[in-house]
Amino acid sequence: MTQAMVNCLIFLPLAGALLCLLVPRPMVRSLAMLTTLATLAINIVVAQAYYTTDRKGAEFVTSVKWIDALNVFYRVGVDGLSLPLCLLTTGLSVLVLLASWRVDRAVRAYMSLYLLLLSTMLGVFLSMDLFLFYVFFELSLVPMYFLIGIWGGPKRAHAAIKFFLYTLAGSVCLLIVMLGIYFTTSRLPTGNTWLLTDAKTDSKEVSLIDPQVREMFMTRSEAEQKKIDTNRAAAEANKRVFQEPRKGMFVWLLPWFFWLSFVAFAVKVPVAPLHTWLPDAHVEAPTPISMVLAGVLLKLGGYAMMRVTWPLFPEAAHRFWFFVAVLGVFGILYGALCAMAQTDWKRLVAYSSVSHMGFVILGLAVLTRTAFDGAYFQMIAHGVTSAMMFFIVGVVYERAHHRDIDRLGGIWLRFPGLGFWSIVGFFAAMGLPGLCGFVGEVMVLLGTFAAGAKEQVSATMPMRAISLGALAAVSVVLTAGYVLWMFQRVYMGPEHPQYVHFRAISVREYVILGVLGVMAVVLGVAPVLVFDATGGTVDTLFEIFKSTAKVMASGGV
Repeated sequence: MTQAMVNCLIFLPLAGALLCLLVPRPMVRSLAMLTTLATLAINIVVAQAYYTTDRKGAEFVTSVKWIDALNVFYRVGVDGLSLPLCLLTTGLSVLVLLASWRVDRAVRAYMSLYLLLLSTMLGVFLSMDLFLFYVFFELSLVPMYFLIGIWGGPKRAHAAIKFFLYTLAGSVCLLIVMLGIYFTTSRLPTGNTWLLTDAKTDSKEVSLIDPQVREMFMTRSEAEQKKIDTNRAAAEANKRVFQEPRKGMFVWLLPWFFWLSFVAFAVKVPVAPLHTWLPDAHVEAPTPISMVLAGVLLKLGGYAMMRVTWPLFPEAAHRFWFFVAVLGVFGILYGALCAMAQTDWKRLVAYSSVSHMGFVILGLAVLTRTAFDGAYFQMIAHGVTSAMMFFIVGVVYERAHHRDIDRLGGIWLRFPGLGFWSIVGFFAAMGLPGLCGFVGEVMVLLGTFAAGAKEQVSATMPMRAISLGALAAVSVVLTAGYVLWMFQRVYMGPEHPQYVHFRAISVREYVILGVLGVMAVVLGVAPVLVFDATGGTVDTLFEIFKSTAKVMASGGV
């Protein structure tokens, strides 16, 4: 039953998207809202069922052979990495549709495309086969391209094309990795390769640690050290499938595969200097689409690194940790400085996303458990705060018809309720203790400073980790600078005469602000709600990282 619900999470929004094209126009909004509410309800039921399990592996897995010649499966399920992001996606989708209630141009197409986008995003998080993941990852570009290109601002066509080309170029890098793996190993990675946990299918335990795959992702020196005589059947299978020359070629290509897959997902995060599509896309996108773009779409990149790049190529992740960490710190500081220089309010929030997502890259790079958990939590927290900030900007823009910070001021006196929720949203993004933005950032910083410990990857270079942590910590001051300066210019001071004609904040808008604000507080006070779900899966990942580190320390790599 729960397996069917997991599949419904993907296909119910798709069915709703098709129905939106068929029903009478007055019913479209209600149908779309009903679909997203039903999807959220199903997700909550799946989450409750998941919490009754041991939470150490994938649950409720559906596995059906899809393309036999390529070893491709339709395999979907839920584990600790996917569940919190699915809840964020389905919950935020209800609020995005509420924010879209005033859309009156081509409503059928808008609602249909948005539900299609919801289906593809959930497909990415629930996929347990790399090829299936790639299909959903690519399909998510299409509805977002049209949502920006049709309902966006004056330069929407340029922003939409730039978004599509940048992210498509990243996807080509992932395709090259998939083809490279296939032609050097005679098979595509399936869920047995990259999930690296145990799954339950039809009440039967199915090991996702395929011995052939284990051999495939080992270096030559590891394979030589392995006592394959303990399992002759597996050894013979490895010998048949993976010829020694191909395996040697695969080991030589591992660093290239790592960097190509990293670039593929770094574009989506986005990591500076691959970020230039993001400010344009945010500025031109309508407010609800900016909410989902910042709240969920950017998380696809960070999630994919945790799911694909780091587990498949742990040796390269250890070897190149410093270069990845430098990119993360550069993004943190660069995004904060650019945000401080903006006069367009929405562009300021867009650059703040570049800065905050830099913590995700830094947390992944240093390979400490604290930093890794912090990086994941940062994605959840940023999903809440960024959506809230973009919605606040949209609320003011609908009334003022401009986003020039220097032309605003005194908004608090006209809209005290909006001022209160703005404090919650922007201060949560700033990392105020007690709000969600604080937890992820402080864990990443603590994990980075701890990366010089003997058991960590940077044991031979502790000062590098400490220096990177110190530089990242500087962003705390920069973030407080641009948030407080923006808040002073927008909300403080005397009320402008033109504000008298602004319509009051509606109940619908207060509901959206209230839900996001409460979530920012709840996650800041009780981050364990996320870590309870992710703990078992992250334990499994770190078993891989630790075993790889031991082999590297012994000179095996």
